[in-house]
Amino acid sequence: MSEQRTTADGGMETAYGFREVAKGEKQELVNTVFHRVAERYDVMNDLMSAGLHRLWKDAMVSWLSPAKRPGYRTLDVAGGTGDIAFRIVEASRRNAHVAVLDINGSMLQVGAERAGKLGLSDNLAFVEANAEELPFEDNSFDAYTIAFGIRNVPRIDRALSEAFRVLKPGGRFLCLEFSEVEMPILDKVYEAWSFHAIPRIGQAVTGDGEPYRYLVESIRKFPNQENFAAMIRDAGFSRVTWRNYSGGIATVHSGWKI
Repeated sequence: MSEQRTTADGGMETAYGFREVAKGEKQELVNTVFHRVAERYDVMNDLMSAGLHRLWKDAMVSWLSPAKRPGYRTLDVAGGTGDIAFRIVEASRRNAHVAVLDINGSMLQVGAERAGKLGLSDNLAFVEANAEELPFEDNSFDAYTIAFGIRNVPRIDRALSEAFRVLKPGGRFLCLEFSEVEMPILDKVYEAWSFHAIPRIGQAVTGDGEPYRYLVESIRKFPNQENFAAMIRDAGFSRVTWRNYSGGIATVHSGWKI
């Protein structure tokens, strides 16, 4: 299979890393990966980003700037362990309510346990469901967030359409995802680190390097900044823009339902 990035025309729905799989097969394969890494998800993210994911998540929530009023509702998709949801609740001075949605029950269990320890359970609801078929009414949320999850959704266009549907008019879409490095030297260093070091470190730390190999490959297949922005626009969003972090290793995309 070609290792080139997919485009706004699609391709991620049959790309399991660099492997071509049948339509409908990818979701179960991805589910298996996250069942295997749920308990060590923070370790995984630290390995993938050298710890920088914490700063990128802070920056994403800062850009969202959650309202500090009761009734502010956010949907955090693919957010099972709660990293983004916890930040949103705290940034709203514990006024926001966040529905944390994930297709993987193992991830949600980790998040619910963490929420209890942090005393945030009253501000959160954990929902096991598919990003492609959200179990919410139209115009339900003030904001929709997704961090490092969209590339694991087979039908990205369907997930974006669902995001647009459930947002209220004036609602905000924010997506944090690994992207295309735009600095000539950094891209070579990052690629070498990703493909050679991360799977080996994952094997050494967790005893299982295969999930890390898939995740590295999925980053390389994901559309670049321009192409993903085009997909967001195609879903109906306006004022679409993005911010690169660490030279484009990660990017936050923003769009508005107007």
